[in-house]
Amino acid sequence: MALSEPSVVPGPDASWLDALNPEQRLAATFGGRDADGRFASGPLLVIAGAGTGKTATLAHRVAHLVVEGVDPARILLLTFSRRAAHEMTRRAERLAAQALSRRAGRMPAAGDDAPRLRLPWAGTFHAIGARLLRAHAAQVGLDEAFGILDRGDAADLMDVARHELGLSGKAKRFPRKDACLAIYSHRVNTGWPLERVLREVFPWCAEWADELVALFRDYIARKQSNGVLDYDDLLLWWDAAMSDAALAAEIAAGFDHVLVDEYQDTNALQARVLRALRPDGRGLTVVGDDAQSIYAFRAADVGNILDFPEQFDPPAARIALETNYRSVQPVLDAAGALIAEGRRQYPKRLRAARSGGETPALVTVADTREQADWVIAQVLAQREAGVPMKRQAVLFRSSHHSDLLEVELARRNIPYVKHGGLKFLEAAHVKDLLAVLRWADMPRHGIAAFRVLQLMPGMGPANAKRAIEHVAAAGGALGALAGFVPPPPARDGWPAFAALMATLADPDTPWAGQIDAVSAWYRPLLEQRFDDAAVRAADLDMLAVVAAREGSRERFLTEMTLDPPSASGDLAGDPLRDEDWLVLSTVHSAKGQEWDAVYVIDVTDGNFPNEYQTGSDAGIDEERRLLYVAMTRAKDTLHLVEPLRHAVVQQPRLGPAYVHAARSRFMTRGVLATLRRIGPPPAPAKGGAAPGRAAPVDVGAKIRALF
Repeated sequence: MALSEPSVVPGPDASWLDALNPEQRLAATFGGRDADGRFASGPLLVIAGAGTGKTATLAHRVAHLVVEGVDPARILLLTFSRRAAHEMTRRAERLAAQALSRRAGRMPAAGDDAPRLRLPWAGTFHAIGARLLRAHAAQVGLDEAFGILDRGDAADLMDVARHELGLSGKAKRFPRKDACLAIYSHRVNTGWPLERVLREVFPWCAEWADELVALFRDYIARKQSNGVLDYDDLLLWWDAAMSDAALAAEIAAGFDHVLVDEYQDTNALQARVLRALRPDGRGLTVVGDDAQSIYAFRAADVGNILDFPEQFDPPAARIALETNYRSVQPVLDAAGALIAEGRRQYPKRLRAARSGGETPALVTVADTREQADWVIAQVLAQREAGVPMKRQAVLFRSSHHSDLLEVELARRNIPYVKHGGLKFLEAAHVKDLLAVLRWADMPRHGIAAFRVLQLMPGMGPANAKRAIEHVAAAGGALGALAGFVPPPPARDGWPAFAALMATLADPDTPWAGQIDAVSAWYRPLLEQRFDDAAVRAADLDMLAVVAAREGSRERFLTEMTLDPPSASGDLAGDPLRDEDWLVLSTVHSAKGQEWDAVYVIDVTDGNFPNEYQTGSDAGIDEERRLLYVAMTRAKDTLHLVEPLRHAVVQQPRLGPAYVHAARSRFMTRGVLATLRRIGPPPAPAKGGAAPGRAAPVDVGAKIRALF
């Protein structure tokens, strides 16, 4: 593909790019005019190291495409969260308006009629997949009104199939519903044969291979009979659709440029979809960092980003962003020494934009209790030095690693927030309200119907099934509920319920106000079912606010299923009512965040790396990347804490109360050279009295003196 030189050159028209450094600017403006005078580009890989301004670069690239005449409706921007898509769109809109105004020879003013940018195809992989499947539903054999199961509903449906196939009554342990769904999901997203999934990820389930095949077939049949897809199906069906050359070409023709954020987190299905969208790489830009690939447990494959350039002929261009705007250089040097010891990676050396900085420390403490004491003392010292606790974070490999620390924080009246709270869709009251909307949106949605009907007094499983069959006999019209005879406890409330469902199912009923109507009907039930009804009612109010941003019920339900916000009632606990609080977080939840001071606890072998990930080189490499992500969250100060002993439970009554910890294998000579050492308190001097204890007594001499 012959292209001219990039059309944006230094000058007044390009001054909106001045905030970028040379590497960012090169990535943002990559490409040029083709023979037809349109802006185009070959495949591009942007390796964006931690804190190097990835979001700004991608937003500038989107804006640059628009400035160069690319229709925003023909730009596909794929992200891994709805928040990221919104942030990217917001930035790109502002930048494009600024650039177009300057090109027109005027400075944009607040409130003027500057050009507005809308990216209708910006969203998560799953959300975009759902939209494309609805648009091409007839061609792939779907009802365009198909429902989407969240993880909880999918697990429940798996459990129904599991029970009815007799697998729950096996004499030997058969995996529970969540484990079955995890096996199914891993099989779908990796593309591995089931035997490999069981052998490498779920070895304790390997003996059930034949039964799991039967279960998964039944699960798929139940989804299709209900007209629903689960979370993984959105990628699976999209990928299957793209395997047809004609349909793939039709879908791909709708986009001139495809941009992908966090490409290191893609799985096999997502990588195949992208290749089908852009077989020659024309207009394809992917951004990511192989050093931050930490989601293999979700089937993410770091090989996607490592192998990306060679998938095209000629290979994709590669631009590395290495100027770090977050951390001081000593932190970057320590993290760089760690990640450089990995097996396969893109070499990088991050350079700090800020000068100075304290050398990170490896802190050795006697045990986990002393670790908690040391961290708390350091947090309070930093607070007195002017660093608020909310700008400090304690990071750990697994959620339970903070248990002892949490007890001590509570004892000392230090508020904290632990990242990884409940999602909206994991709360029963929110699932109830959404189930009402899902059933109204798709009367065939038996799973939603079963949940909604059992909200009514006296409507157990048998009566719920009877009501569903009544609606089905009426051709699926929810208005038929008015003619159903419910059990006596439900009769008083039944007319209002039947009228609500009929109104919601009417296609002429406007979307605005539907959540308010459902909420008004549900609130009396909320007060009967939950002690904290007032708190949960606030969540329903928050749902109404979120719903107002979506243009239709279908879009709202899709977004809520694929990328639900956190529930305000779950996150607004006591710590948030305080003036300040400490942040506790797993490393996975901390990705993308930053704090002035970071403390990584339990940096010992078995935790970093996790003992269950040391069976393969790939597992150890991912654990190294996980520690790298933890270290690069720190802006100014970083402490890695290693206890010499770990307390253990369930030991024999006279057995040891702790085990000795081994130093993390990641603390090699090269890494240690970048760290200062803070050792445990010195042992009492030999022959001297330990603090707080009496001087030694020669009891033997006293005994001898008796005779």
